[in-house]
Amino acid sequence: MKKLLLSICFIGLSYVSAIAQTYEYKVITSVESIVPNGLGRSRLISSDEERNFEDYTSGRSEENDERNKSKRSEIRVKNFEETKLLNFFNIGGIRFQNIVANDAVITSKLNDMAKNGWELAFSNSGVESYGGKGDSNGIFITRYIFKREVKTSESVEK
Repeated sequence: MKKLLLSICFIGLSYVSAIAQTYEYKVITSVESIVPNGLGRSRLISSDEERNFEDYTSGRSEENDERNKSKRSEIRVKNFEETKLLNFFNIGGIRFQNIVANDAVITSKLNDMAKNGWELAFSNSGVESYGGKGDSNGIFITRYIFKREVKTSESVEK
């Protein structure tokens, strides 16, 4: 009976190990201008470089209140992919054809990511909109967070 119970436990642990998954993530960001008169810039961007957040992170407490001394220039990414998008506005006002064109380009990127094994995990949008006379700023930003399973030697063996 003990051998049977041990065998069942071993099989159960092997099964749990087999279904454990590790993922890698990638962020794609769309920045669409909502500046009046079409004066802004709109892009779909993604990094071609990796950064380790730990290199730019420090802990602070009552005992250690020293500020983070990492250099911003070290964080900057110089290798990235940039796809032009159209601005939401032109001289005549809101341009629906531009919005639809952006949707088509973004859809193409999402489909390409899916073909390359990436799954859209979630997305998040935000807006800083035109606030009236004297405010010529405005963007609509969306972050698309993708994930895909990392192939480990264990998952390759099974």
